[in-house]
Amino acid sequence: MNLEAVVERTVSALGYDLVEVERGARGLLRVTIDQPGAEPAGGLITLDDCEKVSRQLQYVLGVEDVDYERLEVSSPGLDRPLRSAADYARFAGQPVELTLREPFKGRRHWSGVLQPRESEGASGWRLLVPAAQPPAARKPGAAKAAQRSPSRGRPASKAGSRAGEPAAVEVLDFDLGEVREARLVPVLDFKGQRGARAGTTSDAKVDGGVER
Repeated sequence: MNLEAVVERTVSALGYDLVEVERGARGLLRVTIDQPGAEPAGGLITLDDCEKVSRQLQYVLGVEDVDYERLEVSSPGLDRPLRSAADYARFAGQPVELTLREPFKGRRHWSGVLQPRESEGASGWRLLVPAAQPPAARKPGAAKAAQRSPSRGRPASKAGSRAGEPAAVEVLDFDLGEVREARLVPVLDFKGQRGARAGTTSDAKVDGGVER
């Protein structure tokens, strides 16, 4: 039995997107959901949404005989992971942190603004990385050698100042298969506080109720 497939089928049937399924300590099963939508903001997940999904998942997981002690259903928060091509399309234009499967220019971790890439009949993605990255981003002598992007073998380049883009950026082209993990970069508001995360925690061994 594929646990993630079971959870995703249940969540999708209720009209939500599955963001993540994780197993935690002491039998915790954590499920993160989001509202579907083409806009980055989509819609806010409420406590009622989490309770609705939690009740249905408890029933389905019981039928599938899934072993767990506690079920937690919550919204993704500001550092939402990106899992699918639909996620990347939805959050294009947003700041993203990603970890490559293989190092590029001596590092796996990159941060920049996510953009779609279309060239030579192929599609992919790119990061517009601020030029003022730490020196570790370059190998010795890289300033004299043309550095190539991980997926297309194209030189990473400097982009001049254009509307909506940083004055100087390095362009990192990649395909989804080259990414181990990607998440939105949390953006603080003017008070320096992060947004709240809606969620419920259910004890399936007691009464399936929701702890608030």
